[in-house]
Order: sequence, then structure tokens, then C-alpha cells
Amino acid sequence: MELPLVVGADGSQSSLRAVDWAVDEAARHGLPLRLLYASLWERYEGSRPTFSAERPSEEVMAEHIAASCAERAERRNPEVKVSAEVLPDEAAHALVQAGEEAFAVVVGCRGRGEIAGMLLGSVSLAVAARAVSPVVVVRGPERNRDGRLGRVVVGVGDSPEAEAAVGFAFREARARGCALHAVRAWRRPAHEHRDSPLVADDAGTAHEERAAIALTEALREAEREHPRVQVHRRTVQGPAHKVLLDTAADADLLVVGAQRNPGHHGLQLGRVAHAALHHADCPVAVIPQRS
Repeated sequence: MELPLVVGADGSQSSLRAVDWAVDEAARHGLPLRLLYASLWERYEGSRPTFSAERPSEEVMAEHIAASCAERAERRNPEVKVSAEVLPDEAAHALVQAGEEAFAVVVGCRGRGEIAGMLLGSVSLAVAARAVSPVVVVRGPERNRDGRLGRVVVGVGDSPEAEAAVGFAFREARARGCALHAVRAWRRPAHEHRDSPLVADDAGTAHEERAAIALTEALREAEREHPRVQVHRRTVQGPAHKVLLDTAADADLLVVGAQRNPGHHGLQLGRVAHAALHHADCPVAVIPQRS
């Protein structure tokens, strides 16, 4: 049985963009799409007599939103199998749990209740930080969301999460029939030979060569598994988060890794993932590598 692609839907413009993106993603991978609306409507309705036949208005609204999103998904691609579900649960918790048996979880960058001007919604951040499945936060202008730029970008660092992120990025590039741009940032320590420019240049070259070798090694296995994916390697001097944001400005998807420690439920996103989720010009996939 194929795992579904789960998408959080709350009726906001951000979530509708996530639904559209998720439909296209489900079609690329031949997956069923599970729309999920989660809300603790009891908190807003208060207590009501048990003999009352009237249904809570928040519950009715939730079911209407879920049905409307399902209809939108079916119109976008009738070949994608779509199901919709309403859960009386806190949204982030429900989506994280749903991710335990999902290909990935897709969310918008802001929800209905988020403060205008926020860079990233609290639910989106919590799901990206805690889910055991890949999480895609759909953000950026339409040209980056509609999958027509033909570029998937993956950040490759030293940390263990690079392996899972690289594998996911290759599968995405294969499914989209597009090129994969693998990027590794490198930096020379500020104190290194600062008084000798010639020596400093040699040291910089050495750092860049080591970065290129590390990038090649990180990609080697995935390239063997996906020989038809066209790969562009790039090593760039500078802070990793800035290098990735610049590279992904003209991308359909940016893939980054995140470490997951069993038994730890707090936020587990590094600086690079945080920067991507808050500032990237394209959808961002956060891929967990369990320790």
C-alpha cells in the first residue's frame, strides 16, 4: 500500500496554494492525496447541552473547508485520488502524527490565524521541526511554485542529515524530469594567514578543493541509483544559508536536511533550515535524518 501525501488545509490562501502544489506533487509520484483539516473547535464553541442536536459551527465550517479543498484538488487533477478528513485536534500535532505514515506532509507558510507579516506560521514551523516524515512548506511566488523552472536545489553540508536530503532531492528531480543543483558552501577561517595574501589564496583553494571532494562523495551513491538525473555541482564560498537562498531564487524546490533525535520533541532545525523556511523564494522540503 502506497503511503499518501498529506496536506494541511485550513481555508487560508496559503493553504490553498499548498493544496495546489500537493496535487501536482501527488500526480508526479502517483500517490493518493490526503487532505487534513484539524481544529479544536470545542475550545471556541464552549460547552453545550448533550441533548442539543445542533452541531458546533466550527465543526460545520471545518467540514465545509475540507470538502471545498477536496473539490479544488479534484478539479486541478481528476486522476489524483483525493480524500479529506476533519480531526478535532491541534493542527501541528495532527499533521506530525499523520506524517508517521505519509510520503511527506505539505503545509502552507501561514495559516488562517497567523499575524499578518509573519515570515512563517507557527503551525508550519512546528510541523517542519518535529515530523519524522519529509515536510514541504509551500512558499514563494507562483513562478517558483508551479514547477516550470526545471531546477531542484539541494544543500549538502557536513552533518549526517545530508544523506537523506540528497536521496529525496534526486527522487524529486527524477520525478520532475529536471536538473538537480547540488550546492556546498565553504568558508575560510578569518584568522587564516590574514597577513599573507598569497598564502591565503593557496589556503582558500585548498578549502574549495576539499569542499568539491566532499560534495562528490556525498552524491556518489545517489548518482549511481539515479543515472538519468542531470547533476550540477557547485561549491561557493560564504555562509551556507545565504549561498542556498541565492541559489534557490530560480528553483522549483529547495531541499535541506534536519537531524531527528528519538525521544526529543523540541525544535530540531539548524540555522540553514530556519533561514530557508523563513526566507526562501521557492517551496522548501525539510528532510529528517534520524540519528
